[in-house]
Amino acid sequence: MTDTALAFLGPVGWPEIVIILAIALLLFGGKKLPELARGLGRGLRHFKEEVQGVKNEIGASIDEDASVPEDTPEDIPEDTSSAEQEESAEKDSDANA
Repeated sequence: MTDTALAFLGPVGWPEIVIILAIALLLFGGKKLPELARGLGRGLRHFKEEVQGVKNEIGASIDEDASVPEDTPEDIPEDTSSAEQEESAEKDSDANA
């Protein structure tokens, strides 16, 4: 976390982090900081759990797609009604021409 470059601040090192924490301590007080940190930790934990759940769901979906074989021409039922209609239309147009 040290030497994190922020566009408007430049590199943030340990002295800057200590100053920020001191200001937070003055603003919120000693009793509120642990509560804020606890809430932040819970929020981060919940966020990580949700991200992991989404990753697991995507992985399961990919695994499921990989396990389903693609349809082969033998497996596909023949629906010749539309093909027959096209062929008869072509024959009619050839006969009329």
